[in-house]
This record gives sequence, structure tokens and C-alpha cells, in this order.
Amino acid sequence: MTPGLPARPAAGTGAFGAIWFVYFAGIALFNPYAPLWFKELGFSTLLIGAVASLQSWTRVVAPYGWGWLADHGGRRVRLIRIAAAAALLAALGFLVVRGEWAVAACTTLLFLANGAIVPLCEAALAARLTGASGFDSRRYGRVRVWGSLGFVVSVLAAGALLQRLGIGLFPLLLGALYAALLVVVLRLPEGTPEAAARAAPPAILPVLRRPAVAWFFVSVALTVLAHTALYVFFSLLLDERGYAKSAVGALWAVSIVVEIVFFWFQGHALGRFDPHRWLCWAGLAAALRFAMTAAAEGHTGLLIAAQLLHALSFAAHHAASIVLVSRHFPGALRTRGQALYSVLGYGVPGVLGGLAGGWIAEHHGLTTVFWVAALAGLGGAIAALQAQRNEFCVSRDASA
Repeated sequence: MTPGLPARPAAGTGAFGAIWFVYFAGIALFNPYAPLWFKELGFSTLLIGAVASLQSWTRVVAPYGWGWLADHGGRRVRLIRIAAAAALLAALGFLVVRGEWAVAACTTLLFLANGAIVPLCEAALAARLTGASGFDSRRYGRVRVWGSLGFVVSVLAAGALLQRLGIGLFPLLLGALYAALLVVVLRLPEGTPEAAARAAPPAILPVLRRPAVAWFFVSVALTVLAHTALYVFFSLLLDERGYAKSAVGALWAVSIVVEIVFFWFQGHALGRFDPHRWLCWAGLAAALRFAMTAAAEGHTGLLIAAQLLHALSFAAHHAASIVLVSRHFPGALRTRGQALYSVLGYGVPGVLGGLAGGWIAEHHGLTTVFWVAALAGLGGAIAALQAQRNEFCVSRDASA
């Protein structure tokens, strides 16, 4: 446990755990199985990549827009509720739409609304878990782990149901999960810290101009770019290689199980090394993971081993990133800092990865997408070293 922080969880964190569980259950349904549903609708691989990338397009603008509203208006909980209601409406739209433009419109609305939920909840939770001694990563992991549990339960259950009843069940499951999300969001307590309106929030651009912060975002972007292969094309790759939908769900679940283990024990792990070092290891793990996935033609054991690297390539990466976002964007900058993490870390790379990956898959095959992803992971590791070097130089100059 972080010294100087109370041993008991901060009041109200249970509500965040419930939101994390249901929200990531929805993501666990959409990311692995929406591409298969799109394929059932007759979409080409390029079109599937383009529609799936809409999730990332919305992250370019939505999180920062919601964050700006929260920082200037102060009604964070109300905004989360509005976003959850809008997400439910979009999810229900999938019950009736089938054309490519209508599907694209529902996907866009769904993730424009989703763009509020994670950054605003992350900012509110970080405020609860930050004390005089800094951010309590141990308690954060114990709350965030509920998202991983929601993911693994959903991906396994959905895989079994869709294998048995058909991919046509996908829209109904999506609507049910977003209805549940609205229910748990409505239970979020109003008294979220830092919800009061601020007359003049501080400028964020000077923080972004710091080399250590810039390199941090480059590192996050490249490592997430590598993971776009997983989010958009992994299920399609497995389907192409002849795996059943239940097996697709099981392989996704392997990665989430190790993610759960990391989040549960991350308080001990993160405290041993600088978070920049974790980012570097995450980039290297991503490079190895996606190279193994590309090479695993007919070798399920190699695929399983690659999925086990998720503990480093995603879980450690996300946990270290949250620590650094809290460090670089404290206090009144917190909500916009979390939003920028979504925009620069996930939005822009997701757009590039979805479109470029779709083009690569159409012209060179799905396996090539994962070889390119391995190169992006290496780039993320190099950028993390640059961020660490620049932060060290700043610390050394400040102490001189």
C-alpha cells in the first residue's frame, strides 16, 4: 500500500466498480464479435475495418469535449448519466439497422456517448484515490479489476451464446448490456469529488509542450496502435484460421485472466519500478505478442502464450499510464488529462490502425497486420525510454 494513504477504500468506489464491470462487459461483446456480425451483414474486410475504426474516430473528439464540459460546468455525474442514456439509444438502434450507413451511424453515436464514461469516471476515481502521498495505484487496481472481470464473463458467455444461437443475437445482447450500464450509472453518488464548477480552469497546453509529456503520449499512441490489430482484426484472423466462436471467446478470455491478476497485485508491482520502465516493457511485450500471433499458423499453444503477454502489453501499460497522467495532470487538469489520454492514446491510433489495418488486410492478408503491429510495439518502447530520459533531465535540473 502507498505510504500515508488510508488502508480502507475511499467511500463510493463500489459504484465505480459496478460501472467498470458493465461497461467493459459491453466492450467485450462489441470488440470481438461486432466484426463477425458485420461480416454476417456482408461487409468487406476493408469496410469492417472502417466501421470498427469509428470507435476510434469518436475518441479523437468526444473524450476531450466531455472533459471540457466537466471542467467548466462541474456536473460530472450528470454528464455520465446523459452519456449512458445516449449509449443505450444507439445500442438499441442495432436491433433495426442493417445497411452500412445506418450501422456506421449507430456505431458513431454509441462511441460518442461512450467517450464520456471512462474519462469522467477515471478522473472522479483518481480524485478519490489521490492523497498527500500521491496516487494510490493499489486501490485503483482493486477497483479497475472489476472491468476485467466484466470483460472475461461477457466474452466467454457471449462466445458460447453466439456459437449456439447464431451471430444474429449480437444486437439484442448489446442492447441488454447498455440498459444495465444505465441502471448502474444512475446509482453513482452525486457527491463526486471535484464536481464543483471552476471559474477559470488552468491552461493545459503548457503541460503538453513538456518533452517528457509529449514522448509519453507518443509511447502510449504507438503501443495502442499495435493493439488495434487485436481489437479490430484478431477475431477475424481466428475465424479465417477456422476457430469456432466459442474458441474465439476463450482466447480473448485468456488475456483478460492475466489482466485481472496484474490489476489485483499492481500495487506491489508498480511500486518497484518507475512507470516509464513499465511502458517500455509493455511496448516490448506487445512487439513479441503480435509477432507470435502472426507466426502462430495452426499452433494454438503459441496463440495462448501470446495472449498471456496481455498482462504486460495492456494491463501494465494502462496502470503505468494512469499513474503518469495523474502525475502530469493534477487537480483541475485531471479530467482533461484523462480525456487527452483517451484522445491521443486511443483515438488517433485507433483511427490509423483501423483504416491502415483494413487496407493491409485487403492487400496483404490479416497475418501481415500483426507483423506491422509488432513494429509499432517496438516504437512504443523506444518512445517510453525517451520520455523517461526527458523526465530524468527535468528532475536533475530542478534539484541542481
